[in-house]
Amino acid sequence: MSDATQVVHDDRDAVDFTPAPLDRSSRFYVAGHRGLVGSAIWRRLQAEGFEDLVGRSSAELDLKDRDAVFAFFAEQKPRYVVLAAAKVGGILANSTYPVDFLSDNLRIQGNVLDAALEHGVDRLLFLGSSCIYPKFAPQPIVEDSLLTGHLEPTNDAYAIAKIAGIMQIQAVRRQYGLPWISAMPTNLYGPGDNFSPTGSHVLPALIRRYDEAVRSGATSVVNWGTGTPRREFLHVDDMAEASLHLLEHYDGPAQVNVGTGTDVTIEEISQTIARVVGYEGETVWDTSKPDGTPQKLLDVSKLRDAGWTSRIGLEDGLRSTVEWYREHTGNVRE
Repeated sequence: MSDATQVVHDDRDAVDFTPAPLDRSSRFYVAGHRGLVGSAIWRRLQAEGFEDLVGRSSAELDLKDRDAVFAFFAEQKPRYVVLAAAKVGGILANSTYPVDFLSDNLRIQGNVLDAALEHGVDRLLFLGSSCIYPKFAPQPIVEDSLLTGHLEPTNDAYAIAKIAGIMQIQAVRRQYGLPWISAMPTNLYGPGDNFSPTGSHVLPALIRRYDEAVRSGATSVVNWGTGTPRREFLHVDDMAEASLHLLEHYDGPAQVNVGTGTDVTIEEISQTIARVVGYEGETVWDTSKPDGTPQKLLDVSKLRDAGWTSRIGLEDGLRSTVEWYREHTGNVRE
């Protein structure tokens, strides 16, 4: 076992904290509140009665600007923080711009976490991604698989940035005793997703592709890879519910996997999307394009032990997402 792995799995923890309901009147900053995850968390917090939510768009606050981030925290003094802001993208974007995904995310995370530490944020949730785990990790993936093997090369830069975020949360707990936590969601989808043909993740890309085929009357749709990789998908409203649940019911240095505990092949999800959007043509698989990781299914035992399980079924979630996409066509995030 490497020294790095020993550090990540180090049981030292200076936190003495019992999770409890958050104060609905305290100031709560959602970093990335207009993104897929952040906007869902914002909606959930509003529904739960939080009275003092704070958010800033990237135009209003560039989280890569350290001085601006520290000034924001000094002015706003949030008691609670969810760090959902990140530069994200699919296989093509990650493999084409690895420097951007590494550098931007390290700066975003470092600035927000350092500012939150300086201003004594009581409770903080850092959100990462299941891509932090090794490409060939045993399935389903347990939290202890972190740093036990090689990463998927197409998004290793992004993964390293997120691993650094987990390490910073653990370091803050050890050095300062603050009850900050981190969660690693599986593939997320839902209202507010990025449907860009070049920058999106697999599920929104498939929704756009099949919907455009229906609109144009195309008789075939071409998808990347073989269709055989297996993926787990979680509706973003479930993720938002899980995030608040963890803040109020979980504490510990280890990151928590957030998912459904079940997966499907890319071919199966493509068939489901085709059915939902009403596409009846042929699907062709371009096997010259990369598949990515063969399987990514998270072990969600820790999450279930904390008292939460997903509730939105995949087909129901897809139907509501397609409806949202069609209502916002021409005005979706690119």
